[in-house]
Amino acid sequence: MKGWMGKLKVFFLLSIVTFFLAGCGKDNLTALVPKGFGAQESMKLIILTTVVMTLVFIVVLILFIVVLLRYRRKKGQEDYIPKQVEGNKTLETVWTVIPIILVLIMAIPTVISTFVLADDSKSKDHLNIEVKGNQYWWHFKYRDEEDPTGKDKNYSIQTSQDLYIPTGEKVYLHMKSNDVIHSFWVPSISGKMDVNPENENTMYIEAYEEGVYWGKCAELCGPSHSLMDFKVIAVSPDEYDKWAKDMQDFDPKQKPEEKVAQEGKELFESKSCIACHAIGNEGSDTGPNLTDFGNRTKYAGVLDPEKDNLVKWITDPESVKPGNEMTGKYPEVSDEEAGKIAEYLMQLKPSDVSPKSASKN
Repeated sequence: MKGWMGKLKVFFLLSIVTFFLAGCGKDNLTALVPKGFGAQESMKLIILTTVVMTLVFIVVLILFIVVLLRYRRKKGQEDYIPKQVEGNKTLETVWTVIPIILVLIMAIPTVISTFVLADDSKSKDHLNIEVKGNQYWWHFKYRDEEDPTGKDKNYSIQTSQDLYIPTGEKVYLHMKSNDVIHSFWVPSISGKMDVNPENENTMYIEAYEEGVYWGKCAELCGPSHSLMDFKVIAVSPDEYDKWAKDMQDFDPKQKPEEKVAQEGKELFESKSCIACHAIGNEGSDTGPNLTDFGNRTKYAGVLDPEKDNLVKWITDPESVKPGNEMTGKYPEVSDEEAGKIAEYLMQLKPSDVSPKSASKN
């Protein structure tokens, strides 16, 4: 009896801990507080399946209790054999048809939502963005309004890690991978979509409210999969237009005002950083675009925006994100040189529209 009570106490304690841990999280990184059309559709499916499974559980529990009480072995009936009902066509039909009906109840809305969220027939009338998944970061190319299909490859704006979108508008994402399979997921505003190296998948997202929504790669893609974070910054249509204009008007050749940042710009170019990274329309998209780097709230997707963290990332990226493509791709950089480069990158703020301003709104 003592052992049984001990196990019950442990089970009860674990249940309480699980209950409280289930409440941990943030509003901008949860599918349970939908703030966009895709997330709202997912929430409806979650509620539907939860209701169906709860009803099934209750019915099975009731049947189990009834059978347990009614047909339990009684004193004087140790050798009693209840009436056998195997081969009862009515019962077999019931417990075959009911599960099929329940599966259809859950499957049909799921299929409908899948096709609705993947429908790109009206993409020409909205903002179109090309999304590229990389180990372990995301790249975004904004197609010009004159070229919504992307056939002419007109990209006046390119960003990495931070995806800016206007609120209340469908934004179509045309997604592909540069290496392995990734999965694009912003829980608060959208469902998931796999990002493959061979074919392009399309989905649209729509944010109802201004704010910063955290995104995750939801497909195991390497040793730093868990660190492949990004953000969707939703701002008002007017603020989005201002941000887009500021990004288009940004001059990457403009010299920083501070001497240390000027030296950092020179080092950025002499140390071959520009061979992989782009600032404005100058440079390469082999690595993340750094045009709006000074406005980021996370460095390398996961580090707090502090100079020391940026220096660490520049001098030893492998310690931050194991398996990243940046390691070993440039000459050795001292802490002093990395500090100057960091000063240059931290002042790259082409627009006042930023994650901080979106969060305040």
